[in-house]
Amino acid sequence: MGTMTEPMPKPVNPYQASQPLSPSDEKLWALLVHLGGIFFNFLPALIGYLVLKDRGPFVRQHTGTALNFQITLVIAYVVGGITAILLIGFLIIAVAYVLNIIFSILAAVAANKGEAYEYPLAIKFIK
Repeated sequence: MGTMTEPMPKPVNPYQASQPLSPSDEKLWALLVHLGGIFFNFLPALIGYLVLKDRGPFVRQHTGTALNFQITLVIAYVVGGITAILLIGFLIIAVAYVLNIIFSILAAVAANKGEAYEYPLAIKFIK
C-alpha cells in the first residue's frame, strides 16, 4: 500500500470576487434592468444593483441610476396615493406611470448603444 503524493484540490471559496462581465453582457443586463422597471417597479433595479454592481462599471452606473429613478417613482406613487383623496393624486400617479415608461425606454436604448444615461427628475440616493 503506497501513499498518494498528489496534492489535495483547493476548496472553492464562495466569497471569491465575481468575474467581470463582457461589454455585451453589461449592455444586456443594463437594458433588462431599465425595461424591467416598467413591469416590476424597483425590483429589477434593486436586484440588478445588488448582484451586478461589482461586475463592471457600465452595469454599475446603469443599475444605480435605474434604482435611483425607481425609488423616486415609488415616492411619487406614495405621494399620489396619499393625495388621491384630493383627486390630484390620481394625476400624480398617472404622470409618474407615463414618465416611467418613457424614461425607461430611453434609458434602455442608451444602454443598448453602450451610452451612459441619467434619468431626469431622479433623486440621487445612490452615487
